[in-house]
Amino acid sequence: MTLNSPVASEQARFIDGVAAKLNGFLSEQRDVMATVSPDVDSLIGSISTLVTGGKRLRALMCYWGWRGAGGLADDPDIVTAGCALELFQAAALIHDDIIDRSDTRRGGPSVHKRFSQLHETNGWALDSEHFGDAAALLTGDLCLSFSEEAFTDIGSRAASGSPARRIFNVMRAEVMAGQYLDILEEVAGPVRDHAGSVDRARSIIRYKSAKYSTEHPLALGGALAGAPNDLLKAYSSFSLPLGEAFQMRDDVLGVFGDPATTGKPAGDDLREGKRTVLVGFALNQAKATEAALLDRMLGNPDLAEDDVERIRHLMVECGALDATEALIAQLSTDAFEALERLPLDEVPLLALGQLAEAAVSRAA
Repeated sequence: MTLNSPVASEQARFIDGVAAKLNGFLSEQRDVMATVSPDVDSLIGSISTLVTGGKRLRALMCYWGWRGAGGLADDPDIVTAGCALELFQAAALIHDDIIDRSDTRRGGPSVHKRFSQLHETNGWALDSEHFGDAAALLTGDLCLSFSEEAFTDIGSRAASGSPARRIFNVMRAEVMAGQYLDILEEVAGPVRDHAGSVDRARSIIRYKSAKYSTEHPLALGGALAGAPNDLLKAYSSFSLPLGEAFQMRDDVLGVFGDPATTGKPAGDDLREGKRTVLVGFALNQAKATEAALLDRMLGNPDLAEDDVERIRHLMVECGALDATEALIAQLSTDAFEALERLPLDEVPLLALGQLAEAAVSRAA
């Protein structure tokens, strides 16, 4: 993402501040855990690895929501909020990879796979895969605890009953509900009416991803800075369609993307049985025999590359890819039109526009 100088310098300072805050916070937690047992250090190490790098989209949305509402650039509270969001994101990723049986994350082993490899390397007893899942589940839970602790450290702005606290609480609950809807669709979707598959997929996207990727972080930053309700509503009009477009783009990349770019093997979403908007359009628009074949192939962990290519061809031929791209384009238009109506100063407005452009225009 190319940024102009005023945005770039301010954004870089914030990202560096979040990284330093995360390092300091996790260093303190490592000292606490060391009093329990040196063996627990593997949990902290896994969290540290996961929160190093990434796009920092949620933290940045929070920051520019804060700045747009009049928050000061160098206030430590917004850095702490960014730290809390990154820890929550790490927890969601850890749990998501367990649920999806995904062995890779950002081009390397996922957390449960790292623990499974640790088991195998040390020649420990019993089942390495079960150990990996159990250890990662506990690591994700620890991340959730750390996220709450970090957010509470903000103080009165994040106190019980405050607007920011309500947003933070709703965000976390909605992600869990969205995750459940996702796994429910994987098992119930094959026996449900295909006509509703796109609507169900959009609902999953909204609660599992879009709201916590863009809408809630932006509103959280605004609320921490004391934004009035009118501004928070205007933020939502921009950030919710942006979040939906962002996730749909991610789902397209999950089928058609280059593994060197996505950090995951091509077709993994198909092997995991993800019933995305793209899949929903394919089930609706393909011939009955092809839709039935797609239904049977989804969720097969042994799906060969030839099978993945066959599904890609089906999605292109029946118009599912074009329909998904058209929906991404419409949501993007809605988001950018709402962005133009935001009553913000030039720098926050420009920064949000650049974040939005990067979110919806990622290359395959």
